[in-house]
Amino acid sequence: MALTGTQPILEALKRSTRPLLCVPVGGGADAYASALGFARVLKALGKEADIVAADGPAPASLDFLADHARVRGSIDDLRRFTIELDASKTKVKALTYEVKDGKLLIHLQPASGSWNPKELKVNDAGYRYDLIVCFGAPDLESCGEPYRAHPDFFFATPIINIDHAPENEQYGALNVVDLTASSCGEVCHDLIEAIDPHLIDEEAATAFLTGIIARTRSFKRPNVTPRTLATAGKLVARGARREQAVLSLFRTRSVPTLRLWGRALARLKQDATRPLVWSLLSRQDFLHAGAAEEDLIDVIDELITSAPAARVVALLYEGADGATHAVVHAERPFDSLALTAPLKPEGNREHARLRFAEGGLLKAEERCLAAIRACADNRA
Repeated sequence: MALTGTQPILEALKRSTRPLLCVPVGGGADAYASALGFARVLKALGKEADIVAADGPAPASLDFLADHARVRGSIDDLRRFTIELDASKTKVKALTYEVKDGKLLIHLQPASGSWNPKELKVNDAGYRYDLIVCFGAPDLESCGEPYRAHPDFFFATPIINIDHAPENEQYGALNVVDLTASSCGEVCHDLIEAIDPHLIDEEAATAFLTGIIARTRSFKRPNVTPRTLATAGKLVARGARREQAVLSLFRTRSVPTLRLWGRALARLKQDATRPLVWSLLSRQDFLHAGAAEEDLIDVIDELITSAPAARVVALLYEGADGATHAVVHAERPFDSLALTAPLKPEGNREHARLRFAEGGLLKAEERCLAAIRACADNRA
């Protein structure tokens, strides 16, 4: 689809001095890769972007993408302050500072004379970032902790909203939501191609193609269209490393991930009357496998592959924070957020995340399955 109205987006990107790229809860490899590719495009425009992800650093399967290590789980140094001193009459000879008892002390020495305290002002210089670009976030709440910690920043800063899902609430000042696209990677390619194809270098092309491959499970899902395949061809022509993307996403798993997957697979349970499967992982499972919670993304992908007939896949696990967590994946016609709505989930239609502060793993399993079954039965 040829995008129209790209000029306002280009102007917003050019005006920005420091953009922030946001990956939502459950955004998956598509959203991460799209953000990394978009950062390369911004670099071509002379902009240095930061990337924050509600689910933390980029998964290991994306280590081959440029700048993957720059993805952070929180926003730091968000506000800026300026200390203003009228030095038009009394010049500054020296400036030093020290931190003492948790306080910052700034020492100013005049060349001659002295200053009046009224000549010193502290000004709020605003936020460090002047533009937000969201990838695959249906609403602002899905941006997770970065949004909850700084809601005023999100409401005060212009947002470019990039997505392909019909659930998107069109919350951006500029919305690029293409319901006919397979992925955020495809939307990003089409957007940048409409602006200036030369902005897509080999690294950006690889990142956008990685998003498409991840979202379509290497072009095997029903959301693949002739346009998707044509877009993939264009990206390969621009130097995208297709084989490396496929290998990293689907054919390469670390030994700890495989061990953890084995433990999850050994406990895989199936609902006899619903297209639902689930599994449990204790803290001991992580320790014995030598795996971390970051490896769960790959484990969930393997569970989905292992149960192709299931439309809902749930993985419950004991987190390092002492609470029990759950990740619920749903395929159409099911909606993971709707299935788990009574439990206050975060995420999107395909991936919902839950946290149970108390009750333990078995109690969380009971509550999670009860919510899913009740919603699924009501829908039927």
